[in-house]
Amino acid sequence: MKGPLRARRADPRWPVVLTVLAVFLLLAALPDRVRLAQRGILFLVVLAELLPMAGVELSGASPRWVRIERRVTLLFCILVGSSTVATLGFVVRAMVRESVALSGMQLLSSGIAAWISNILVFSLLYWQLDRGGPEERANDAGARPDWLFPQVAASGNAPPDWRPLFIDYLAIGFTTATAFGPNDVLPLTHRAKVLIMLESSISLVTIVVVGARAINVLGH
Repeated sequence: MKGPLRARRADPRWPVVLTVLAVFLLLAALPDRVRLAQRGILFLVVLAELLPMAGVELSGASPRWVRIERRVTLLFCILVGSSTVATLGFVVRAMVRESVALSGMQLLSSGIAAWISNILVFSLLYWQLDRGGPEERANDAGARPDWLFPQVAASGNAPPDWRPLFIDYLAIGFTTATAFGPNDVLPLTHRAKVLIMLESSISLVTIVVVGARAINVLGH
């Protein structure tokens, strides 16, 4: 006879929900001449991202809702990431064209919003991609990891059932955007390395080009 089925473990979704809402607030707070979409459209995009998460929670992490959430989250990250890059492109063009010049405060607020959005979006990507997603990790599905965490490498210093949660991927996103690379976590796959280079490049443009220009304008 088969033993009793073990209930599927699920990652808590509330940190991810807060992250998605923070992305919405950042994009909605952008100056009108910089923001690429109306606030109503942004709200619908965020709502479409949150509904599958609610389905995962209410269904006890059923495989069907987990698959839907994964696809919607990846699409959400692509849309918001593309919007961030496009916003930076607009700001850089405005910096070199006097006809669409932006004030120092507009440059600074746009740069801060783009930098934070960059961190949050890539954190969502890392969380959703590593080892096949949060539920695959929680249930030890055995998928190949994209990141090597120090708790895994030094298992004697971590609980035996330790697994990375969203806060761990948020830390990767933050350190990559500030130090242009993860500090204590090693990327193992090509896609992880490509994502690190992409996030670092966006952060570099935001800090060095937009941030420096904003400070220079405000100083005068």
